[in-house]
Amino acid sequence: MITKQNLKKITDYIYEIPKEFRADMRVPARVYADEKMLDVILNDRSLEQAVNVATLPGILKYSLAMPDIHQGYGFPIGGVAAIKWEGGVISPGGVGYDINCGVRLLISQITKPELDKKFEQLIDALFGAVPSGLGKSGKLKVSQEELDKVLANGLDWAVDKGFATKEDKECCEEKGRILAADPGKVSIQAKKRGHDQIGTLGSGNHFLEVQYVAKIFEPEIAKVFGLFKNQIVIMIHTGSRGLGHQVCTDHIRVLNRKLYDWKLKLPDRELIYAPLDSAEGKDYFAAMSAAANFAWVNRQYLTYLTREVFKEELAKDFGDKAELKLVYDLAHNIAKKETYEIDSQKVEVCMHRKGATRAFGPDNFHIPEIYKKVGQPVLIPGTMGSSSFILAGMEKAESETFGSVCHGAGRRLSRSAAKRQVSGRQIKDELEKRGILIRCASFSDIAEEAPLAYKDVDSVVNIVVRAGLAKKVAQMYPLGVVKG
Repeated sequence: MITKQNLKKITDYIYEIPKEFRADMRVPARVYADEKMLDVILNDRSLEQAVNVATLPGILKYSLAMPDIHQGYGFPIGGVAAIKWEGGVISPGGVGYDINCGVRLLISQITKPELDKKFEQLIDALFGAVPSGLGKSGKLKVSQEELDKVLANGLDWAVDKGFATKEDKECCEEKGRILAADPGKVSIQAKKRGHDQIGTLGSGNHFLEVQYVAKIFEPEIAKVFGLFKNQIVIMIHTGSRGLGHQVCTDHIRVLNRKLYDWKLKLPDRELIYAPLDSAEGKDYFAAMSAAANFAWVNRQYLTYLTREVFKEELAKDFGDKAELKLVYDLAHNIAKKETYEIDSQKVEVCMHRKGATRAFGPDNFHIPEIYKKVGQPVLIPGTMGSSSFILAGMEKAESETFGSVCHGAGRRLSRSAAKRQVSGRQIKDELEKRGILIRCASFSDIAEEAPLAYKDVDSVVNIVVRAGLAKKVAQMYPLGVVKG
């Protein structure tokens, strides 16, 4: 196990495990944390996993860990790695099983006091409209031919079908589509699992949450993002469902069969990788990109369902104020081709973010025109009982962390440990006493996602803000949660 004695303090918010720590490390491993957060992080193997990531061929500058880091499959959750495209590798463990698990924020013009009398009716309607739970089917079922179009075209498919607007597409990371996607690299089994799951939350930490804006930190940036105090907003958190899980499973199986052919010496079997220029590496990247496109369509159809509920339940009383606008949608688990300046040269990298969020600063080419002066919106969800944050990306993140920050609070207890400490009914009752309504088919799922299972989201966010990677723009509190 790694201890504090193995860490070198770089700043108050950066600690480093030097390259000399282990002979197979190609770069140092850096973690963004303060002293208090380090005590939590050191309770699992996540920093050891960050060290393992530092051994990957082609990794550049650092193996990075965000303050919400915790132990994952191969990579830590909260892990970031830029691997040079030419001669580098791609690792499914650096993306995760829930490919393009991500989050989006919708805003209304309704205020909390205006909604109070109708709120329970609204949350019940959302629970009825949004399918949630393990293996749950959605209302939209597509043929395999149509599913291939979803996988290839992502949000463009949703625009063509009338489930998304052109404005939605503009406010989505990658505009909701990775062009490298190839549905032919996605197995029949994965497609079977996904054909009826468009517009579903799934289980675990996924949610649809009705929130209100409690605090504004940067009024000018908030205005650009369309935010104001007491505003009712919706946060949606889900990914590629069974389809993405199967894509990961399928390709890990293929790569494991190549382990001896390629003569790989891995510090951890879960860190299996493929050369980017190999047939297997290209196939995984194409299938992973297709699953990412599926996830964007999934969140978009959930947006469509949510808009329909707001229209049916609130338009009569609030008119246009009940319309929901997309602020931004971004991925948490993904590998993409991105370009950075390293040692005064432009370098193409395979950017692995696993449980980490892109956070580009002002004037970045890849963010929507409306946000170019202030930086990309960065969405940091909390837990069922805690606040969520909207940040704005800063240029320092691009130079220090390849434009990456934390993606949420980060677990500190496993799901089984959480269930041993608290019951789902107890959590539901406690939150409802605080005015937070929970709608979930299973008390067990509520217990797994209990607030006590997570780190303090305020502390996590404060670390990336004080490190200069992002600015706090607004803080939201939950009013009602539809859980997967």
